[in-house]
Amino acid sequence: MDKRHRAQLFRHRLKDALRRGGSNQSDLARQTGVDRSTISQLLRDDAARLPNAHVVGACATALGVSADWLLGLAEHPESAADLMASALTLTDAPRALVDEQIFDWHREAEGYKIRHVPAALPDMLKTHDMLQWEYGPHLGRTASQAITASAKRLSWMRQSASDYEVAMPLHEIQSLVQGTGYYEGLSRQTRLDQVDHWLDLSEALYPRMRLYLFDARRLYSAPITVFGPLLAVIYVGRNYLAFRDVQRVRAFSDHFDHLVREAQISARSFPDHIGALRRTIADASP
Repeated sequence: MDKRHRAQLFRHRLKDALRRGGSNQSDLARQTGVDRSTISQLLRDDAARLPNAHVVGACATALGVSADWLLGLAEHPESAADLMASALTLTDAPRALVDEQIFDWHREAEGYKIRHVPAALPDMLKTHDMLQWEYGPHLGRTASQAITASAKRLSWMRQSASDYEVAMPLHEIQSLVQGTGYYEGLSRQTRLDQVDHWLDLSEALYPRMRLYLFDARRLYSAPITVFGPLLAVIYVGRNYLAFRDVQRVRAFSDHFDHLVREAQISARSFPDHIGALRRTIADASP
C-alpha cells in the first residue's frame, strides 16, 4: 500500500473511531494534547500525509483502538492484548449435566457441525438410571431434580440443527460394558439398558449424529469440543479453556478429523460393535 492510500485509510478509520466512540474533534484534541487544527487537518478529505508516530499513538489511545489498525496494518481495531483476552478465556466448569455455559455454546453454534471428545461417555447419550448413578453421589438428593431439569436441554441438543460427531476411546465403552474401572459397581441391568439406548439412538440419529471409537494405545485426546468454526473448548476439570481465534479452532478441528480417520470403529460399524458387546453382558452370569 502506498503512502497516499495508507493516509486515506488512516483518515477513514480515524473518522470511524470518532463516530463509534461518540466523540468529536475537540474531544480528541483535548484527550491527545494535539492542536484542534492538527486534528482537523488529519480528517480533511484532501489530506495526503500521515501524522507522526506520537500523534498516531495518542489518537489510538484516546479512541481505544490499536495504532496498527489506524494505519491499516491490522484488520481489527482492538489491541493485541484485547484480542488475546477475547480469544482465550477460562470459565468455571461446574459438576453438572448441562451447565448454562455449555448450553449457551451449543445454541450459539446451532447449525454448525459440533465435534466432541467427551471426558467419559457423552451425557446426551446416557439413560436416566446411568445419570442417576453417575451424578447422584455428587448432587445428593437434588440429583433427580437436576436430571429432570437437564432433560429438556439434552433433548434440544439431540434435536438441534447441528450435526454431531463424537469420538471416544475404545476402552471407555468396554469398561462400561464390563462394569470395570470407573464403572465398577454399575448394575448389569443398567449397563444393558445403556447399551440398548445407544443402539436406539445410533439408528434414530444417524447420520446427523456419528460416533467413532479410537484406540487410546495409538492415539490420545484431551476432552475437547469444537463448535463449528466459532469456538474450541478444552475441559480441564474445574474449568473450560475456550479458544475463539481461527487458527486454534482450525487446529483442534484437524486434531478431531485425525481421530476420525484413525478410528478403529467407524460410525457405520458402531451399532454392530455395540451389539456384539451387548451379547457379552447378556451372556454373562447375573
